[in-house]
Amino acid sequence: MKNPVPQAASLLLEKLLLLVHVRPLPAGSGGEPPPQPAAPGYYDTSCFKRGDLLEVPRTLFIHFGIYLGENRVAHLMPDILPAFTGDRRQIQQVVTNKRLILGVITKTASIRVDTVEDFAYGGSILVNHMDRLFEDQVLGSEEAARRAEKLVGATAYSLLWNNCEHFVTYCRYGAPVSFQTDKFCETVKMIIRDQRSVLASVLVGLASIVCLGLAPSTTLPTIFIPFFLWMAG
Repeated sequence: MKNPVPQAASLLLEKLLLLVHVRPLPAGSGGEPPPQPAAPGYYDTSCFKRGDLLEVPRTLFIHFGIYLGENRVAHLMPDILPAFTGDRRQIQQVVTNKRLILGVITKTASIRVDTVEDFAYGGSILVNHMDRLFEDQVLGSEEAARRAEKLVGATAYSLLWNNCEHFVTYCRYGAPVSFQTDKFCETVKMIIRDQRSVLASVLVGLASIVCLGLAPSTTLPTIFIPFFLWMAG
C-alpha cells in the first residue's frame, strides 16, 4: 500500500499556500521561482492613485496592497529570508514556496514593494473596494502611502492577527482589521459548535489508525480531538 503521509503533507502545503494567497508551484519545481505572471504593462495603472488600496481575489482569500505610484505596490507577505539576511537584493527576489511556508511557520514576514504585475500575479484588481465599509475613516491618500512606505521591511506575521489585510486597513483607515480573519474564526466556531464534527473527527481518527497503524501518533489524536470538540461544543 502506498504511504499516504507524503500525499497528506503535500495537500496540507497546497492548502496553506491558498491561505496566504500564493499559487503553488508545479510539482518538481524544487522551490524555484515561478515564471513571470504578466509582462510589464499588463495592467493599466493610469487608473490607480497613490495611496489606493488594491485587492486581488484568490481561490479562497483576497490579497491586499497599497499602491505607491509608478507601478509599485507595498504588500505584506510571509517570508523567512529577512530573519537571516539584510541583503535587499536577495529579499526582493520572488518569494518561493519554501520561503513562504517557513515564514508562516516561524511567524516572520516582510512588507515589500513589488510591481503591480508581480503583486497581482495575473489576477483581477479591485480598487478601494473596502472604502464603503469605512465611510468616515478613510485617511488621505498621501497619508496611506506614507504609512505603507514607513513600514516596509521585516515584520512579524500571523495568519489571524497580522496579515496583509491588517496592514492595508491600518495604512488606509487607521486601524488594523481583517474581515477575512473574522469570517474564518466564525466558521471555526460553527464547526466546533456542530456536534457532527465530533463524529467526523472520530471517523477520521479511525481511518488514520487503519491506514497508518495503531500508534500514539494516531491513537491519541483520535481520543483527545473528539473529546475537546465535545467539551467545547
